[in-house]
Amino acid sequence: MLRKFLALALAGAAASAAAQLVPDIHIDWKEAEAPPPPALRTRGLIPVEVVGTTLKFGVDPASITVGSDGVVRYVVVATSNTGAVNGIYEGLRCNTGEAKVYARHNPDTGWVPAKGEWRNVYGIAHTRYTLAIAKSGACKERAPNGTPAQIVQDLRAPADLRFERGGVIR
Repeated sequence: MLRKFLALALAGAAASAAAQLVPDIHIDWKEAEAPPPPALRTRGLIPVEVVGTTLKFGVDPASITVGSDGVVRYVVVATSNTGAVNGIYEGLRCNTGEAKVYARHNPDTGWVPAKGEWRNVYGIAHTRYTLAIAKSGACKERAPNGTPAQIVQDLRAPADLRFERGGVIR
């Protein structure tokens, strides 16, 4: 009985020590206030390939920022095959794989704030474009891919030249 107790106590102590070594990505994180969305642009967008949709997606390179909170913020424009245009201003947390919509563009009234919550970008149909943006250059592993200029460079680069492979002009 004493052996079982000691074994359980040692296992509990080991688990507690291991938990202290692995940082919790949620501890002490505070989201910075998102700047207002920039004017919606439909020219000069960086195309983002999204499998399984007829919409065409593009990121406005001038809208990309990396906040002090580690959130990559940008405007993505979705265009239908009939020409309808939707603008979405969102943030991406590379370390957690979550995204949040800050505003949606209404053609009649401009940007309309959204009451978005952080949502997982993996395995959800309506976040496929966000995951594509993350994997195409916004995130490098579990962190923002450097500066906005670096993100733009990798978003524009062919897939085999992104990140440490040299990019377009590195």
